[in-house]
Amino acid sequence: MKWDHEVDLLVVGSGNGALTGAVCSHDMGVGKVLVIEKGSHFGGTSALSGGGVWAPGNYYAKQAGAEDSYEEALEYLEHTVPADQVPKSMLRTYLKNVSKMMDFLRLRTRVQYRSLSSYPDYFTDQPGAKTGHRSIEPEPINITELGDDAEKLIGGGIMYVFYKYAITQEEGRILIGRLKGWPWMAVKVAFRYYTDFPWLLKRKGYSRRTTGGGAGIIRLRISMKDREIPLLLNTAFQELLIEDGRVVGALVVCDGNPMRIKTRKAVLLAAGGFERNQQMREQYLPAPTSSEWSAGCRTNSGDAIRAGEAVGAKLEKMENAWWCTTKCLPGAEYPFLSIVTKSMPGSIVVNPAGLRFSNESQNYMSFLTESFTKHSEETPSFPCYMIFDSWFRYKRTVWPASIPGPFLPKRYFEEKFMARGKSIEALAIQMGIDPEGLKKTVERFNEFTKTGRDEDFLRGDAAYDRYYGDPEVTPNPCLGPIIHPPFFALRLQPGDFGTQGGMVINEDAQVLTVQGEVIDGLYACGNCTAAILPTYPGPGSTLGPAMTFAYQAAKHMTGWNESSVT
Repeated sequence: MKWDHEVDLLVVGSGNGALTGAVCSHDMGVGKVLVIEKGSHFGGTSALSGGGVWAPGNYYAKQAGAEDSYEEALEYLEHTVPADQVPKSMLRTYLKNVSKMMDFLRLRTRVQYRSLSSYPDYFTDQPGAKTGHRSIEPEPINITELGDDAEKLIGGGIMYVFYKYAITQEEGRILIGRLKGWPWMAVKVAFRYYTDFPWLLKRKGYSRRTTGGGAGIIRLRISMKDREIPLLLNTAFQELLIEDGRVVGALVVCDGNPMRIKTRKAVLLAAGGFERNQQMREQYLPAPTSSEWSAGCRTNSGDAIRAGEAVGAKLEKMENAWWCTTKCLPGAEYPFLSIVTKSMPGSIVVNPAGLRFSNESQNYMSFLTESFTKHSEETPSFPCYMIFDSWFRYKRTVWPASIPGPFLPKRYFEEKFMARGKSIEALAIQMGIDPEGLKKTVERFNEFTKTGRDEDFLRGDAAYDRYYGDPEVTPNPCLGPIIHPPFFALRLQPGDFGTQGGMVINEDAQVLTVQGEVIDGLYACGNCTAAILPTYPGPGSTLGPAMTFAYQAAKHMTGWNESSVT
């Protein structure tokens, strides 16, 4: 076979898993590493995300004095991840290595995180659950640390307010919910932005300070640059190349030119899922489904999954995604995740019949999973609608409803993305919701707000529900009345921030065949693999496994002695 380029390790993708694999492999002695990215910008869905990593027993939690154990974390996973979905050995491998992976990065690279003290596990009613300190988020960092690469980081993401102000997880919870102390925090965030005069003169829009997923990617990319690990953009992965049953390279297209890259050790696939491939969505995911509802990176079209399948890889969990309701604003490039405001007191979510069908304050993954199980042609769950009143609109940050009326685009109303009505019935008619059904639902819900007990879906009973509630609202921080006209509605779609089906891997991140045999020379991690934590047990259940199994791959391909981490 004729080769155009030769490396020891080829990494496909540029999200957290890919960059972690590149850095760890380099430091473990793999030799020449090359990272390729299909798009013109790097970071993928990781950069667009909140950047959290679910890491029980991590260093940052211990420094904060949190008490946790491997046994408690394993007990929690055993009660939240069905035994027939993920081998117990994979759960054990994850829990034993996620903190080791974070320590490796913390001690050797620019990667730094902070513990989220009050962000709970997503199923706080299960044994072994914790109400904080299991999830960590990247320490904020200035995008200018990237140097010439600053313009190449994928822009946007969920950790920005009004396309300008970068916020941390805790800042976001307080600002969006307008909880106690929010005015001072808003002043602090705005002051930080508007006093950075050199940056404002140079670049309008996003702040220099970067948080969340963007900060995580920046720190990993800087660590790569410290090691002179190259990253090729506009380089699309096409197929794996095999000799004598072993993966020995890949065919890629770089700036329109085909190129065969030989790998002396391995290929690590970390190229995301298939959320932007409508054909694959219709083939595998439940209906209704649309790539336009996904908040995943636009280059995630399942290339790595299809290439793996072509060389015999076993695929699993292709029927599922990392579900999250999304708001698809007419004309916007990406949909907005609908997580916080639909959980706050004073709003409900209904189906076209005007009926509630789930607990709006439970974690976003479970909300949509339940919605799909209830969806049918006779009683559709989708599209669904977030209903609230003028007081909620004033009290909370509800994008885009918080925009003053005269400045709201007319197409929002013309395309029935949004509606405003003097009565509940008038609102329902505008959005195509059954008016009598919605009226009865709102009346019943308002009674629950008086007693503090949601008799239909137990909203506010669990600790996670109350995380995005308002402690000043009583008797239930998740229940507030909908009584002040005019009333508002926003259309929500069954979106996602990635798919969770793909190649099956083992404890060392080696890709397995349908027969359970290892495909020599091929490793994979992240959303192109079958999910390790498919039920999303805690914040950061996608990035945590992606990074951890990238670390596992690096160890296996190098034979690195883990005892050197202190």
